[in-house]
Amino acid sequence: MTAARLQRLRQVLEFRQPDLTIVTDNVHKSRNLSAIVRTADAAGIATMYCAMADKDYKAFNGTAMGSHSWVSVQRRADVSAALGPLKAQGYQVLAAHLATDSVDYREVDYTRPTVVLLGAEKLGVSDAGCKMADIHITIPMRGMVQSYNVSVAAGIILAEAERQRQIAGLYSQRRLDDETYNRILFEWAQPKVSEYCRDHGLAYPPLAEDGELVDGLVWQNAVRDGKAPRFNG
Repeated sequence: MTAARLQRLRQVLEFRQPDLTIVTDNVHKSRNLSAIVRTADAAGIATMYCAMADKDYKAFNGTAMGSHSWVSVQRRADVSAALGPLKAQGYQVLAAHLATDSVDYREVDYTRPTVVLLGAEKLGVSDAGCKMADIHITIPMRGMVQSYNVSVAAGIILAEAERQRQIAGLYSQRRLDDETYNRILFEWAQPKVSEYCRDHGLAYPPLAEDGELVDGLVWQNAVRDGKAPRFNG
């Protein structure tokens, strides 16, 4: 872990937006999902949700090629299971869906806690997703085609979200709480150690300012002897 690398990790975490997320509604193509994850990372999204069957999600995981390293992608069985808890927390749900009541995507306030709901290219957002949405948004089309690729639409919408949040100063100060910040920093700085800890139910050991373990040898000996602290979360 070089000093420059650690500084980059810290800088990215400073920009993370805990109240901005994406929910994909039965978007199955792995290349589209991977592109959406990369776009989410660029906009400062820390966690997004995929409403899809478990077998499809496993296939996506197998082709993600590192996309999950920077954004936590969580599967939900259906769109209701994904949106319900977020709406209960006060998020507005913006469904990218052309309807009689749709508004231009630039007319909504993205500085509020926001879910961007995206559907598959041919089918769009499901009826269940549309019913749970607070606002239907659309991207104006000037050509013959009727819609953008879903990953392109994600990029266009999140660019507007980033613009509004930048103006509002939401990228100017760290917004992650200390516990979340330190957990993610450890996982990014020490991916192999964090994976080992998760697999064995161990608490993460302390991380030094240089990104290395504090008393790493002592911790390894404690693990060997079965005395390392357990994860109690």
